[in-house]
Amino acid sequence: MATSTSKSYYWQGFRDGTPFIFVAVPFGTLFGVFATEAGLSILQTMVFTAAVFAGAAQFASLQLLQDGTPTAIILVSALAVNLRMAMYSASLTPYLGAAPLWQRAFAAYLTVDQSYACSIVQFEKEPDMSVPQRMTYFMGSVSPLVPMWVLATFIGAYLGTQIPDSWALDFALPITFLAMIGPMMRTPAHVVAALVAIVVSLLCVAIPYNLGLLIAGCAGMMAGAQAEVMLERRKVAL
Repeated sequence: MATSTSKSYYWQGFRDGTPFIFVAVPFGTLFGVFATEAGLSILQTMVFTAAVFAGAAQFASLQLLQDGTPTAIILVSALAVNLRMAMYSASLTPYLGAAPLWQRAFAAYLTVDQSYACSIVQFEKEPDMSVPQRMTYFMGSVSPLVPMWVLATFIGAYLGTQIPDSWALDFALPITFLAMIGPMMRTPAHVVAALVAIVVSLLCVAIPYNLGLLIAGCAGMMAGAQAEVMLERRKVAL
């Protein structure tokens, strides 16, 4: 009975995660195209996407790579972009923290916006789920995404090698990254963080190795956090 229940949770997670492939496929394809346009081979592109498995960090790293930024700065920038994953992990720990280490390590690798969003809603909706059931649901929610992201990246990388250099698609990468960020502007705190980051990045444009972007990112996060605190206090006061 327990096995049957776990299977049902897996397929429930699979169904909940399936709609996200309509986002993963186009962005995975674009990443593959832009990666080969930036000079990576198909093999390098696939290793990159498999090792990082985080769309925003991959696009940000690719932009810095095109700008000739040192590897250390690219790595730090990618980590900064993915800081939200630490918050996701902290939020999931009360639900998955008792799972075996190898399962938690696998879940950490597969924690992305989509798997977190599906899982946290399900876990809060059914607090009586066992740890194995929660882990099974989590794996089910990310199962449709992984193969489609990898496949889309490969297709994009292959297509990218067929595009003539004369097409000059360099401009499309920053536009794509902006398109990814736009839908995330859901609260006033998000808008404040974005505006502060933009202003600081423009003021720090002369700093070498694109370090101004890291400074701007930190400033934006601090401003957004402060704005959120102020808004919460205002709600309490009202």
